[in-house]
Amino acid sequence: MAYPTNNKKVIAFVEESAALACPDNIVWIDGSKEQLDALRREACSTGEMMELNQEKLPGCYYHRTAKNDVARVEDRTFICCREKENAGPTNNWMDPKEAYKLCADIARGKMKGRTMYVIPYSMGVVGSPFSKIGIEVTDSIYVVLNMSIMTRVGKECYAQLGADGDFIKGFHAKCDIDQERRYIMHFPEDDTIISVNSGYGGNVLLGKKCFALRIASYLGRQEGWMAEHMLILGVTFPDGRKKYVAAAFPSACGKTNLAMLIPPKHYLEKGYKVETVGDDIAWIRAGKDGRLWAVNPENGFFGVAPGTNEKSNPNALAATRQGTIFTNVALNPEDNTVWWEGLTKQAPAHLIDWLGNEWTPDAGTKAAHPNSRFTAPATGCPCLSEAFNSKEGVPLDAIIFGGRRASTTPLVYESRDWDHGVFVGSIMSSETTAAATGATGVLRHDPMAMKPFCGYHMGDYFAHWIEMGKKVKNPPKIFNVNWFRQDEKGEFLWPGFGDNMRVLEWILKRCENAVDAQETAIGYVPYAKDIDLEGLDYSRETLESILYIDKARWSAEADEIKEFYKQFGDKLPKELSENLAVLKKNCEA
Repeated sequence: MAYPTNNKKVIAFVEESAALACPDNIVWIDGSKEQLDALRREACSTGEMMELNQEKLPGCYYHRTAKNDVARVEDRTFICCREKENAGPTNNWMDPKEAYKLCADIARGKMKGRTMYVIPYSMGVVGSPFSKIGIEVTDSIYVVLNMSIMTRVGKECYAQLGADGDFIKGFHAKCDIDQERRYIMHFPEDDTIISVNSGYGGNVLLGKKCFALRIASYLGRQEGWMAEHMLILGVTFPDGRKKYVAAAFPSACGKTNLAMLIPPKHYLEKGYKVETVGDDIAWIRAGKDGRLWAVNPENGFFGVAPGTNEKSNPNALAATRQGTIFTNVALNPEDNTVWWEGLTKQAPAHLIDWLGNEWTPDAGTKAAHPNSRFTAPATGCPCLSEAFNSKEGVPLDAIIFGGRRASTTPLVYESRDWDHGVFVGSIMSSETTAAATGATGVLRHDPMAMKPFCGYHMGDYFAHWIEMGKKVKNPPKIFNVNWFRQDEKGEFLWPGFGDNMRVLEWILKRCENAVDAQETAIGYVPYAKDIDLEGLDYSRETLESILYIDKARWSAEADEIKEFYKQFGDKLPKELSENLAVLKKNCEA
């Protein structure tokens, strides 16, 4: 066989994978339009995908996963390092020898009658000091086509590797889509990911959470950089100054909406502009100028469809209108387009639901799966930053953490310094709802929004954050936001969405020391007068109520944090313990 690369490690990995899975054919993906078009035609001919209305949705296709394969499977996701201690208390662990054997036994011979595709891809712009190369083998055309949207796929990746370069190995086999034998295994010490018995994007697009966060977070610690579950956005001021922000939020906390924020009218009229660098993942390095610089290693958006509409996120919706793969949404047979809950106020009179059944609005079921997805090229986003393809990335002025809290946490506050900011990120949490858990107000901790994605011990991860602050003279300021304060009736007290620009403006002014703040028990909080309410039917009194710091509540919070921290044992950095003690003392003063 003629190989498109002379890298012996790549060739050996492909040959070993083929010897195990026994495919009938091997196809080396080159990233060309001709090859990808041929694969689209093949996928449509077998029913794996369906072409949508090419006039209304040019280049768009539809796919359904198996009914039992619709989301990430955290209980089936493992960190396989040699010492169990190194996986830490927040990860599932399996001995690497056991994990390799288990996966090999499951995948053996499972590509008979199928084709194995070899995908060379780059996380980050090829040739950037941030970028890393991966090779994923898979028996799924759906994976090939999604990876060609989400990452930079092509022969140039082999050129980047050269004859002896290292890469992240990714092995994916659909096998039998058996949920009882579904595993997503990460071997951080071996630069390897294995996924078996799934066809759902979050488990099989191995460049995404598997590589770009779990493996990359481990690599970052070894090499002195950070892989974070963060959006990156740029704000251009009327005078032309640009500021960049990275922000981490757990799910259902408005992350994509902030990444693609459209400012209120009077900001636009003044000349403010907000641009998206990334919506989900940031790789962050220390720059020569004493600041932290960030890139988005991805090339597309893997977004949740339900709730995305012209009002909630017009930029995300616009991004889906060309070159997109829709998964598990509903089909509108009238014009061969797609629909999901929240896309329009009224559902169409007749749809085909995500399971392939006839559906009407009185069916009593959802037409689209709640975790249905769109895989859209970033180039379709109207607010995409010109820095999106920068090899150097963007300098960060601020880092924002946020959760969903009905009370206690104010609309926004600033940490006192870098170490305090790491503390603020480490205590990130959201409150559960009665519908989900049977009890409201139960705190679900998700430090830095990385709990499901950190590839090693989270205590060591916190320590790495502390170390990164020491590497740079001018680290970004760190803030916490909470768009979700509620009144006694459960109504939200802040309008959110585009109006979050008002908070973002205050944050960026603080980064320039252009506005004052009041020191409180938890950090620096705005004076209500310094948050712009122009054009908003909103009282200053309500704003003051969601900036108020209730010391009694925060004292109880400190006790709860102390319990949460116990799981990290002696790996918890002393800087976090010290900041917790300061919080408790401040609340009792």
